[in-house]
Parts: sequence; structure tokens; C-alpha cells
Amino acid sequence: MNTADLGLPVDVPSTALFTDQYELTMLRAALKAGTAGRRSVFEVFTRRLPDGRRYGVVAGTGRVLDAVENFRFDADVLRFLREKDIVDGETLDWLAEYRFGGDIWGYPEGEVYFPGSPIMRVEGTFGECVLLETVILSILNHDSAIAAAASRMASAAGERPLIEMGARRTHELAAVAAARSAYVGGFTTTSDLAAGFRYNIPTVGTSAHAFTLLHDNERDAFRAQVDALGRDTTLLVDTYDVAEAVRTAVEIAGPELGAVRIDSGDLLLVAHRVRQQLDELGATETKIVVTSDLDEYAIASLAAAPVDAYGVGTQLVTGSGHPTASMVYKLVARAESGEDGAPLVPVAKKSSGGKTSIGGRKWAARRLDGYGYAEAEVVGTGPVPEDLADRQLLVELVKGGAVVAREPLDAARDRHAAARANLPLSATQLSRGEPVIPTEYAHGGSGS
Repeated sequence: MNTADLGLPVDVPSTALFTDQYELTMLRAALKAGTAGRRSVFEVFTRRLPDGRRYGVVAGTGRVLDAVENFRFDADVLRFLREKDIVDGETLDWLAEYRFGGDIWGYPEGEVYFPGSPIMRVEGTFGECVLLETVILSILNHDSAIAAAASRMASAAGERPLIEMGARRTHELAAVAAARSAYVGGFTTTSDLAAGFRYNIPTVGTSAHAFTLLHDNERDAFRAQVDALGRDTTLLVDTYDVAEAVRTAVEIAGPELGAVRIDSGDLLLVAHRVRQQLDELGATETKIVVTSDLDEYAIASLAAAPVDAYGVGTQLVTGSGHPTASMVYKLVARAESGEDGAPLVPVAKKSSGGKTSIGGRKWAARRLDGYGYAEAEVVGTGPVPEDLADRQLLVELVKGGAVVAREPLDAARDRHAAARANLPLSATQLSRGEPVIPTEYAHGGSGS
């Protein structure tokens, strides 16, 4: 696996150190105790959605599969662990042969989720599963948070396209992952070329205010851009006087001008004035693109404005106030003993402070109402009720260590659009509220 496909610098040999030290010290102690080989089941879930959110969006699954496949302890990594005295010789030998050989099930990328949904289930020996905790959570927490914000923005935008343009507002590698997640959530294009290169997301971009300021006057700047990029380019019209810029833009490009971009001011008022001016100048087909620190609320407030597309940066790549999905990775079942074929027994953390977990290997299904819309997320252990058998949500992602569920990014994007459309209409409301459907628990069996 080429690490460039993971959004990593090409000189990073593996994802094995994208982890916390206690994963390795737990492995070391389990090897010494003889329990590292016990069959175990870990699950990823969140106990609650961010305040006010009505649903979550699963994103990053494809990146998780790449990361698991590339989780290898090469000579340089092993040398680092030895020199820092993080693990002993026995553990180093075990890590040198590490290849995840278990199974992973999960909600397919783009699907929606709710509190308690078993978003991903990792099964294998304790040793091989526990090592994956941090890298899986770091990907899913980041990407799902961005996808959820993108989904809310896409709902607010309706049929109008959204441009992801947040690369300069976050870490350079996070920017690539954010662009990917935004595309899953409903954005149509990105300004980030690395995201376009790695994930084949359509890219866009023309000019900034610096290009206008470079020239002696706005007319020269517009002429240079049109000469280089064609009449269907997008001209930035708020460097000086907007009305004068629009007039100059149409004079130079003609009615074939592709679009104008507005990046400041009262966007609602300015958009109406610009639309009227463009129409009066005969540029009736010229589009209006607005940017300027938009979020889902600002986008919704512009629903009645003559805006054709939105560009979103800071608020998107920071999850619009919720930069993590608060997912956890918990052991929910383990073998009764170390013997082959020993049955699984449920295990769970029992504590105060809202951190209680529910033990057992779980399934999940979405029950529909009489109109075909989702009415409940049903999570259970043991046999799946017959009426929910064809509504199960988890799919097999990895079998015996081999990835079995790679898919194009457009498949996840289309899946999300369908999943969101299958929720009650109140799911798209931006007002604060509880999850749009409840999570119900059906218990039974040992979870084996």
C-alpha cells in the first residue's frame, strides 16, 4: 500500500505509530499473562450526539481500511520502540510479525448513525484488536464530524452546490481528509488539489484578492484572468467597489461571464443587488458564488437570495463547532477462556458519569414506519428478530485480515444522500433537538 493513498507523507512507512503508548503496554502485559490470544470483540460507538445534532454521519471507513491494511511494524518502528524501552523483547518479536487477521464489520460509509449505534465492530485476538483502537478512532472521529457538518450544510443549501475550501484553516493532512468527508456529506467540489489527486474529487479555483491587488487596476486584473482562463471564469468582485467591479467584469468577459464571487459584506443584500445588475447588463446566465466564513445557519439565511453556489472553509473543517464525533472503542465481549472455541461472554464498563457501556456482540437494524421512513435504531445481542432481518446495518469490511468492501467514494456519497432522505423531515431542521429517531435496545443471548 502506498502511504500517499492515506494522506501521509511518502516517507512514513506505516500507520503503526498512529497509536497511544498504552495500546502497546497493554499488549506487553497481556502477552506476559497469556491472555493476548483470547478471542475479543471491540465496538466503536458514541454515547451521545453533539449538542443539538439530530443524526451522525459515518465517514472515514475507506481510510480506516487503508490504515488497517498498512498497520505494520517495520525495522525503523521496532528500533524506536526498543530504544525508548516501550516494550520488551517478547513484544517486539510479536509486533514484527503483526498482521491483522481478524474480521471487521461496520456501518457502510455515508450511512447515518445515532447514540449507541455499533458503527464498527472489530473481532480477533485481544492483541491484534487492541492495537487498532487509536488509529480507528482518530480517523472516524475526525471524518464523521466533518461529514456531519457537511451534511447539515448540504441540507441548508438545497440543490445549490457547495465548494469545500478549508485547506488553509487546518493541518495540511487533515485538510485532505476533510475534503473527502465533505464530499461524502454532500459537497460537490474542493479547492484542495491533494484531495483531488488522492480521491478524484472535482477541484475548482480561480483567483484571490491578491491577484487583483497585483495589477495597476481592477480592469487589468480581470482582463488578465479572462485572457488566461476564458470567459466562463469566476471573477472576484469585492476587492474595491462591487458595483463598479461587476460592470467592469461584464464589459471584459461579456454576457458569457461564468460567475462572480462575493467574499464580504451583507451577502443577502449584496447578492440581490449584484443579480439585478447582472441581469440589467445582459449577463442573465452569470452565476453568483458567495463565500466569507459561512456555516449551515448562514447558508440557510441565504435560501431566498439569488445565490448559485456557496464556498465554505473554516466552519466546515472544524465540524461547525463540533470537531469530534466523541466515538469510543470498547471491549464488549471476550472468550470465556483461552481455549479454542471457548464461548464469548459479554463484558462492559460499569461506572458513573454517563460512561456506562452495554456488553455483548451487537447487531443493528433500522425499523421503518408505515410510510417507509426510519422510526427507530434497534441495537441488540443474540438473534435478530425476523421483522428486522432485512434491515440490518452492519456489513462485512474485513474478513480474515483481507479487505472485502472497497468502493468508490461516490458510492458513499450516494448512500448518504439516500440515508438522509430516509429520515423523518425534522432531521434537516437546524434548530436544536434530540436525535431524530430513538435508539432501542433488544437484549438476549451471549453475543457469541
